[in-house]
Amino acid sequence: MWLLARLLLAAAALADRGSGVAAAAVAPSPVPSGAQCLGAVCYGLFWGAHSFAEAGDGCEAGGGHLMTVRSTVAAEAAAVLLVGRAGSAWLGLRLPDGSSCVEPAKQLRGFLWVTGDERTDYEAWANKSAPSAAVCGPRCALVNERLSWEERACDADADGFLCEYSYPGGTCGPLTLQAPAAVSYLTPFGARESDLVAAPPGTAAEVASLNASLECRAHGDGSVRWSSASPGAWDCRLENGGCRHHCVTSGDAAICMCTEGYALGADGRSCLDVDDCQAKPSPCEQECVNTQGGFECRCYEGYELVEGRCLPKNRKCMDLKCEHECAEVNGEYGCICYEPFVPHRQKPNKCVMFCNQTECPAECDPHTRDTCYCADGFILQENSDGTNVCVDIDECDSGSCHKLEECINVPGSYRCICPVGQLCKEPPDETEYSGDAETYSTPSVPSFIPPKEEDAGRSQGVLIAIIVSTTLMVIVLVAILCYLVKKHCTLPTIMDYKCQQPETGVPLQQVVTPNSASS
Repeated sequence: MWLLARLLLAAAALADRGSGVAAAAVAPSPVPSGAQCLGAVCYGLFWGAHSFAEAGDGCEAGGGHLMTVRSTVAAEAAAVLLVGRAGSAWLGLRLPDGSSCVEPAKQLRGFLWVTGDERTDYEAWANKSAPSAAVCGPRCALVNERLSWEERACDADADGFLCEYSYPGGTCGPLTLQAPAAVSYLTPFGARESDLVAAPPGTAAEVASLNASLECRAHGDGSVRWSSASPGAWDCRLENGGCRHHCVTSGDAAICMCTEGYALGADGRSCLDVDDCQAKPSPCEQECVNTQGGFECRCYEGYELVEGRCLPKNRKCMDLKCEHECAEVNGEYGCICYEPFVPHRQKPNKCVMFCNQTECPAECDPHTRDTCYCADGFILQENSDGTNVCVDIDECDSGSCHKLEECINVPGSYRCICPVGQLCKEPPDETEYSGDAETYSTPSVPSFIPPKEEDAGRSQGVLIAIIVSTTLMVIVLVAILCYLVKKHCTLPTIMDYKCQQPETGVPLQQVVTPNSASS
């Protein structure tokens, strides 16, 4: 391209002069002798004698610029391209316009990359020591077969030049094949290779054994992938037939299929998400949110999703039958009571009065003030000012604990403590216990007690145990009674007679034997 431009300019100049000189033959565009692609950057080597300016034009013709070697990675790529070559190739490094002398103190000696900056993490000057005198004149840099950088006049010829091509939009990976096959890649800058780590957009790939021709293309969804000019799948053994999901061979043809929740696109290869929420009827009870390949059901405020259904969050309150109020605390529903009431420990849906002081105001009817209530363990009293209060009952004064135990009165109840090493009898109250530590205390009653599912089962078990025990006791008593009756009625035969005959008041006659008569 750069030779063509020069020839066209020369031909135009000759035509203007009216010299009638025929146009020269157009030289073919330069073809790279080798290429390397690393990530989103490709490098190409063009071998042939050219000046620095001609080399730059050749790189620009393929959409790139002379190579910048800023790192060891780029240096290694240049080494691979130059292996086995005897000569030197231009790099994209030159003194800036207006600067005619080299500056030895700088890393790049005053040179700039063709991109207009001097940023680099790498340099490989052949002459490491600073020259005794500044070198002046238009200077450019090239790399020799020893991979060292040299300075040379820009209008001189080098044996070749290295180009750099950037593809920030992404590249295609190497073709994946399920069976060994030869692949031929043709890059957009003219390099033909059989092995590429990355292929830039515009690269054509030929797989003759599978009769497939593909191209690396950038698509509207932002992806860069291998595609075919014709719609539908190609051979499933090559790049999954181009299918985004599944490639299936049917007879001599291949077709693409999508997973559930997706539909096949117009190109016969892509899979597009299906908006399940648009289905009639809706798959969700209240709100439907479409997702890639599926959907998500949600519920309105005040509802929760339970096994695919939206149920009221406070539905449990209907079953609790709270005496005062039902509320949610930490994700659980339970009964709460108004002050000065608290939930009953055995029956959380019931509310009982609570007082943790020796004296608390009584709970009275707000209309008549005649009916007042106190919590268990308190007695109602009237103060001198006419107010009703609840005063704690001192259970220790009534001998609630065993004589060996120490009794401690607490608001609304009491504690019985058995000294260590003593055997204390159980106190009359079933709520008290004997032992070597506190046996009863009034706990701080919470204002919220969530229902316990095991309470009903425990109460039912206790009731069954009582019934069974009572039945067994009745059976034992009946057995004992039968045993006593049977023992009483099992005497000698003459006694059986007595037991069987009622008394008549006639005495039994004495039987006299012959021996007794003679005597």
